[in-house]
Amino acid sequence: MEIPGYAGRHDARLQRKQSAFHGSTTVSMEPVSLPPQSRVALCGGTHGNEMSGVYLVRELQKLEKVGSATLTTVISNPRAVQMCKRYTDVDLNRCFTDAILSSPVTDATPYEVRRAQELNTLLGPKGSAGAMDLVCDLHNTTANMGLCLISYSAQDWVILHIYRQIQRKITSAPVRFILLDLPLADAYSQDSLGKHGFSIEVGPQPHGVVRADIFNIMKEAVDQTLDWVQCFNSGSAFEGGEVDDVYTFVKSIDYPRDPETNQITAAIHPQLQDRDFCLLHPGDPMFLMFSGEIVKYEGVEVLHPYFVNECAYYEKSIAFHLARKMTLTIPPLRVKRD
Repeated sequence: MEIPGYAGRHDARLQRKQSAFHGSTTVSMEPVSLPPQSRVALCGGTHGNEMSGVYLVRELQKLEKVGSATLTTVISNPRAVQMCKRYTDVDLNRCFTDAILSSPVTDATPYEVRRAQELNTLLGPKGSAGAMDLVCDLHNTTANMGLCLISYSAQDWVILHIYRQIQRKITSAPVRFILLDLPLADAYSQDSLGKHGFSIEVGPQPHGVVRADIFNIMKEAVDQTLDWVQCFNSGSAFEGGEVDDVYTFVKSIDYPRDPETNQITAAIHPQLQDRDFCLLHPGDPMFLMFSGEIVKYEGVEVLHPYFVNECAYYEKSIAFHLARKMTLTIPPLRVKRD
């Protein structure tokens, strides 16, 4: 069954090969009409110590309408927010796969799994006609990533048009799009509950604090998102074309470790630290061993590191991710009227 509003969202893995890469000839695409974005959810506190989203959602709780659309604001992990911790039992933002959402609840079920199922009822059900039209989840990173939108599909025209508007309008930080290659059933983050969904990731900001400059960048991105929704629902037509600064995940890199103790034996090299999305060439420094030696990148392909030295990823054995940069072509878009 085709669900209204879902058309084209999660078929990216095969069709992405047809996307235009940077420097190639623009591909003309037929105009697309999609249903209005009538129900929008804005979520913060999925990680309880990422404070920009917490305070922004609290600030917007009094706003119930965006033009003709209803706005639902959610503090996703209230226990973790109260404790100012990333999570209490397990990472909530890894609990939205179909397998976890459908798992039976017992006395031993972690709090975040229970909460994910509650959020699925509130914002979804995931993959259903009753799901929110648009879910936007707000995050901070300790990495120097500027403003990033993160989503699962190279064919979600709503999200890509929102990204292009944000990229055109915001000049206070670099704006990029991170593309994850997962089918809907395996999509693990809260934004996957909506017919359309994305995360906003802004940094650098230490966990447990709020910085005015980072807060304002996030607020500006949210304002542009809501402005786009209002314009789209009111009948504005959006031109097609290319969107650039799109990064598709390739692999994760762990820190060097002691083979016996598994303890980290190096830090991010100073030439890489704070240089998220730079070009990493073979032979470039990656790590500086505590004993003084330099560990260099031995890959063959030139890639782009991001989430470099993210605090929350130490427990996940991730020093940074690597991505390829690409350009996508999007069609003209307007609202579909009954």
